[in-house]
Amino acid sequence: MNRSILIVICDFLLLSLLTFSTDLSKVGGIDEGAPNATAEDAPKTADSNAKELGAVMKQALTEEQKNRELLQAELTKTRALAQQQQVQLSQREQQTQQLQQKQSTLEQQFAAAQANIQNLTMKLQSTSAEASMSKEQLAAREAEIAKQKAAVDALQKQLTQLNGQLQAAQTDKRVAVGQLAVMQQQVADTRAQNVRLSEGLKTLATNSSALTQEIRDNRAEAPNAIFSEFITNCVQANFVASRSGFLGMDASKGKASETILATDGANVFALCHVQDTPLTLWDPGTDWEGLTGTLNHDIAQVPIRALSFDRQDPRVVFMPVTAAEAAKLGCRIYPVASDPYKFQDAVVVSKQADYYGQCSFQLDLNTPGYVKLDRNLLKGLFGKFNPSRGDLVFSRNGELLGIMANNTYCPLLHFIPAATLQFGPDVRSQHTGDTLARMYSIVFHAPSRLQ
Repeated sequence: MNRSILIVICDFLLLSLLTFSTDLSKVGGIDEGAPNATAEDAPKTADSNAKELGAVMKQALTEEQKNRELLQAELTKTRALAQQQQVQLSQREQQTQQLQQKQSTLEQQFAAAQANIQNLTMKLQSTSAEASMSKEQLAAREAEIAKQKAAVDALQKQLTQLNGQLQAAQTDKRVAVGQLAVMQQQVADTRAQNVRLSEGLKTLATNSSALTQEIRDNRAEAPNAIFSEFITNCVQANFVASRSGFLGMDASKGKASETILATDGANVFALCHVQDTPLTLWDPGTDWEGLTGTLNHDIAQVPIRALSFDRQDPRVVFMPVTAAEAAKLGCRIYPVASDPYKFQDAVVVSKQADYYGQCSFQLDLNTPGYVKLDRNLLKGLFGKFNPSRGDLVFSRNGELLGIMANNTYCPLLHFIPAATLQFGPDVRSQHTGDTLARMYSIVFHAPSRLQ
């Protein structure tokens, strides 16, 4: 609150106190010396005083508001002036910074100008020193320049000559490239022709081989040639079957026979008749304790590892031979006849190689898988000719038909085993007697003509 208002209020309070004290004294005087005065005058006086006090306060308040408005207006002007001064101060600070930057730039430029002046001074001194060079040095330099110009002229002439030679070489190169292209085309044509000729030769060779094979397959060889080839390529099979006999006596048995190696296109086998081995098909069969054997050709020898009985006719037995063993023996491997009925005749060779001959054979519908030799048309060509079981039968083109199961019938070969015996020094666990009895049962139940 303003000081003037406080002063007015204080004055008003003092006046009020004085007024009340006067009224009280008047009231006391009534009691003493003015008995006619009434008590109603005191309230009237108080009301008038209160009105005067309100008027005074209202006037003081009005003045206070005016003063406050004037102060507020002055404060607003002062604030505006302060803001303007602040803006001007910021602008002056910016101008001061700009001036400082300009001053720094000018100082740098001044330093650079001084450095340039020093450099120019040094160059001026150097130029003056160079200008003071002797005339002899200038003449020497001019002579050196003239020499270099002469060398440049010589090099220019050489360059011109080289350009001419280069153009000539490029012309020769274009001619050589053209010739090379022609030669490459000729080489390509020649290669293509060679490829065509090579393919033609391959085709011709293939056709020739196929034709040769076809001619060979369809050409009937002479029985003499078939027998001669058998003698050259026959393999000796040696068998030993061992067991203990009565009272511990040795009842071992050995057999040897001439045979050949044959193939079905996948595997190689040596084959013979069971009677050419120590084994006998009978019931009860013999229980052998050990089975061993070898195949021999010239000086080569390989062991017999197993013996199998043919499923169609167990009297035909075959022994597997590996490719390495066949190569070691070094004899011909006869293919099984792919078409057994291609030729009407066949060639029969004795297992002991003591006779051979040509005979006709025919099909017997009652015995499929066999061919029947016509004994009425036997033509002996060497010694006694009386075919018997175990003899080898060849087709007229030299392929193998089979082995004679008896004196009349020859089973065709398929190399499918009905049973197999593994060879070794101890075969007791294989119970060879049971196997031989089963094979005997198969032969025994065959048609009588095949037994």
